[in-house]
Amino acid sequence: QVHLVESGGEVVQAGGSLRLSCAASGKIVSFRAMGWYRQAPGKQRELVARIASGSSTVYATSVRGRFTISTDNAKNTLYLQMNSLKSDDTGVYYCNVVDGSYSNSWGQGTQVTVSS
Repeated sequence: QVHLVESGGEVVQAGGSLRLSCAASGKIVSFRAMGWYRQAPGKQRELVARIASGSSTVYATSVRGRFTISTDNAKNTLYLQMNSLKSDDTGVYYCNVVDGSYSNSWGQGTQVTVSS
């Protein structure tokens, strides 16, 4: 299991920006994929963005063009840059890793609240 710690969530006004960080306990270059998911109140957890070991990325339609997922291999950290935030972006954001053994690990989540 990989230990993941998210940070960066806070209350922000609509139209604003935030950058979320996810620090991993292992070498992220060894992971098969890393991603960000979110869960809004009363809704299921959904994929926001994902980056695979070959650096290919996938974004939810609702965030494409506004959010950018990236990694810093030297810091073993995953980022999510979120711009032009909307109230629909409100939720708990979770970091996810699929390691070399195809095991899934999750962080504890960080709350993002977008006020309109």
